Amino acid sequence: MSGLVEARPRPGLRRLAAVPPIWLVLAALLVVVVWRDPTFAQPASLLAFLKRCAPLLVLALGQLFVIVGGEFDLSVGALVTACVVIAARLGDGDPGRTWWVVAVLAVFGALVGLTNGLVTTLLRVPSFITTLGSMLVLNGAVFLWTGGAPTGALADNLRVLGRSGMTGVPVVGQLPWAVPVLVVVVTGATLLLHHTRFGDQVFAVGGGPRAAMLSGVDVWRIRTATFVLSGLSAVLAGILLAGFAGLSADAGSGYEFQAITAVVLAGAVLGGGRGTTVATVGGVLTLQALFILLNLLGFAKPLRDSAEGVLVIAAGAYTAYRARRSG
Repeated sequence: MSGLVEARPRPGLRRLAAVPPIWLVLAALLVVVVWRDPTFAQPASLLAFLKRCAPLLVLALGQLFVIVGGEFDLSVGALVTACVVIAARLGDGDPGRTWWVVAVLAVFGALVGLTNGLVTTLLRVPSFITTLGSMLVLNGAVFLWTGGAPTGALADNLRVLGRSGMTGVPVVGQLPWAVPVLVVVVTGATLLLHHTRFGDQVFAVGGGPRAAMLSGVDVWRIRTATFVLSGLSAVLAGILLAGFAGLSADAGSGYEFQAITAVVLAGAVLGGGRGTTVATVGGVLTLQALFILLNLLGFAKPLRDSAEGVLVIAAGAYTAYRARRSG
């Protein structure tokens, strides 16, 4: 009996084992980043880091719903670019047009997501093919519309969320608006995915669509809804990115792969049925911290892309191994 008692792990070790591994990786990366650049530990630098992470984090949370539901959405990067270009072209720098421009973007993002969802679920086209096609259509349409050189301007009040912040905040001085936006988005996504019937149905559909259908879940409705959420997240990510980086013909290029990478790093299973919003936050922060570290070490962008690919493979292999062990 005493041997059994001694074999039990200590409470501190049990609590450490309960922490998602991605947060431990993030902590290690941040230690190395601060070692290379001590100014990164300053409150203003940390807030700037969160502001830089905001578009990708919003996009990854939308992608999480799709992946947990058992599908992919490769169109979100192109949708981000389209939203930035449309906002500049329709708004043309006029603050008075901003609110109806945002409404147009929201409808546009929801329609793209709805189309992806319906083609995937009702026409039974694999989501990889569907959203890859949407990505090509959006990229081609943006190029034809702009000729490769976007025109117009982003209104100042449209760029507020991604560029400005609350001034006079103790300790930090200025709190970027992107940070409270992230708090609201993460809280809302957590409640929706983990504390509502809709979230339970998303997990059920991803875990086994036939079993979910036999239990009374409208599989096609749930999966279509996740694509709509992903489209809306791309709109918000586009607004944040427009404020942070400005107008560009390739504003969202590569963001779809970074979002999937972050979700996979966070432990989500690509076949569906597993994933958490809290771990996804850690996945995004870890990915961005890794990019910062590679920049500090002087690595070129192609090598950073290669590192991202290795991370996807390693994270996918780890989650598959963990899924096999858990049965």
